[in-house]
Amino acid sequence: MEKKDIVFGLDIGTRNVIGTVGYLEDGVFHVIAQTLREHDTRAMLDGQIHDIGRVGATCDEVKKELESMTGLTLTEVCIAAAGRVLRTITTHVDLEYPEETVVSGEDLHTLDMLGIEKAGMEIKGGAEDSKYKFFCVGYSTVRYYLNGDPFSSLEDHKADVIGEDIIVTFLPEDVVDGLYAAVGKAGLTVANLTLEPIAAINVAIPQNFRMLNIALIDVGAGTSDICVTRDGSIIAYGMIPMAGDELTEVLVHEYLVDFATAEQIKRASTEGGDITYEDIMGISHTIKSEEVYKLTNPIMEKIASEVASKIKELNGDKSVSAAFVVGGGGKIHGFTQALANDLKIVDERVALRGEEVMKNIIFEQEDIKKDSLLVTPIGICLNYYETKNNFIMIHFNGEMMKLYDNGQLTIVDAAMQAGFSADQLFPRRGKEINFTVNGVSRMIRGIEGESAVVKMNGKPVGINTPLEFNCDVEFVPSTVGAGGNGTIADLDEFTTEYLYFTVCGRRVKCPKFVEVNGSMEPPTYSVKDGDVIETRPFYTVGQLAEFMDVKIDDRYEILVNNRPSSLDSLVYENFVIDWTTTTPVAYAGDYLAEDGEGLPEDYDIDVAPENITDVHTKMKDEATELPITINGKKRVLCGKKDYIFVDIYNVINFDPNESNGRPLITKINGHKCGYSDELHENDQVEVYWDNSAIS
Repeated sequence: MEKKDIVFGLDIGTRNVIGTVGYLEDGVFHVIAQTLREHDTRAMLDGQIHDIGRVGATCDEVKKELESMTGLTLTEVCIAAAGRVLRTITTHVDLEYPEETVVSGEDLHTLDMLGIEKAGMEIKGGAEDSKYKFFCVGYSTVRYYLNGDPFSSLEDHKADVIGEDIIVTFLPEDVVDGLYAAVGKAGLTVANLTLEPIAAINVAIPQNFRMLNIALIDVGAGTSDICVTRDGSIIAYGMIPMAGDELTEVLVHEYLVDFATAEQIKRASTEGGDITYEDIMGISHTIKSEEVYKLTNPIMEKIASEVASKIKELNGDKSVSAAFVVGGGGKIHGFTQALANDLKIVDERVALRGEEVMKNIIFEQEDIKKDSLLVTPIGICLNYYETKNNFIMIHFNGEMMKLYDNGQLTIVDAAMQAGFSADQLFPRRGKEINFTVNGVSRMIRGIEGESAVVKMNGKPVGINTPLEFNCDVEFVPSTVGAGGNGTIADLDEFTTEYLYFTVCGRRVKCPKFVEVNGSMEPPTYSVKDGDVIETRPFYTVGQLAEFMDVKIDDRYEILVNNRPSSLDSLVYENFVIDWTTTTPVAYAGDYLAEDGEGLPEDYDIDVAPENITDVHTKMKDEATELPITINGKKRVLCGKKDYIFVDIYNVINFDPNESNGRPLITKINGHKCGYSDELHENDQVEVYWDNSAIS
């Protein structure tokens, strides 16, 4: 950092405002000037601003005095929010891949966003916090997991599932607005905002100490802020609404003094010896420090007990190895010993942190004493160099949005604060189809959805693009792709679309069917989830006859490859099938009759041996008639809706199996045809043996 990179920090506390101006050079922070102003009235209670105007006036006094001391014009300020209004959620999230994948930095960012989203949902669901609108002001990973096992780092590892324990911190919107409004009254804009526990720990507990299970307690006037470290990370934040003011109020009532005088008595008692004060009646008194200790001791012990209970709660219902205390409220006589007793650790492991943690702090102002009261003010300034985070304003889909900038804000963060879920940030596949083919499990994946469409200041950008101050973001969420889609014809097991048979001397082309859930389906059938598919490279004789629209009953003799067979016999590719009648049968469409009474003239029909039904009546009432000419003779096909060439064998005496080596010629209107070709009214049909083929 350049020496001229000056930072101005304000520690806006319940009892006073401490202003610090300095710069960082070669890892050492130089304090150019520092001053303190107490609030004229109780404008703040328990770390919360109640009177914005009076707090703003105090900030303005501090700013002007520091400007006078340094000759600088101060316009930007770093501030911190008290732990009283801090909310923390510790949660666990997992990210599962469709298949083993190398973990990228973007995957870890996505994992963080999932954790923030889950923590946000949890805090919104809490009845205690339902009246507040919370903003995420920071997060840190406590532990990573690779396929369920704890890991210190995940990037570049192969994984099926990654996970993390994450601690997410939130502030209510009105708290931040109050701080911004107060410094705004002093003509200042916020350059950086942090949290008081974070500011304190950055000075009091160096990173290399955080491997230990340590608690830091910042005992101020209105609150006692707590954070706990373990395994190199801050694992929890907490607060109790009890601190130095509780002690001061006891003195107010006992000695009949105003609050400011009681504060002076309390501070003087920490130095030992006699204390002189004047009560509200104007009477002067002199007391010993021991009297103050005895009077405040019950409250001090209660505060220590509450702090110890909160530490244990944050640390998984167990004590810590050591505790460091900062802040003016922690200097009260007997506090560290009482806290050690409640934590059940030796006295030496609970200590005030002051001069010993400020080895890298140089005070260029001679009259400043290094003690625990200055830990948080210095931490606020140092945090500026470490993160430079603050709230920024942007326009998101036409609406103003305020975000806490931790130095890494991207469009993802804005979208999540706007209410878009993680599912809407990244494209999702449609529903997959799971089924079986010949007993083997198969799956057709859904189609990948469309990625989110994002523009910043009118230009297309990616979802992880860093946000800029006052930028204009347009965001259209990602979509879910179409579900899996496929037909039987798409299956690897479906190699051909047709089967070919020789039926009664003619080549017959049949569609290849597949059995789906017990039913025969064509190649165009769309596969559905849960389908049980069996490939069937065969027909039965009955299915083949049905396809050819031929009625076969027990009068027929069926041969498959010249072997006697039945309607249930299986026929495969290129099988030869013949069926012939063993008893003379006359057909009129689907109907049989004893004689030809009432049939059209020239209708050629043989009479069946037994009477089945009245052909004339059936034809008149139900049948569709189709007049055609077969080998020069007029015939009428009846009893069906549609007809094909093979139907002519129902009205003529012609056996297509008696070839004797001769080819069978079949024609419709002079053109060669097949057995399944359609017949129409007045068609000229020919069927005969080609005797010329025999030499």
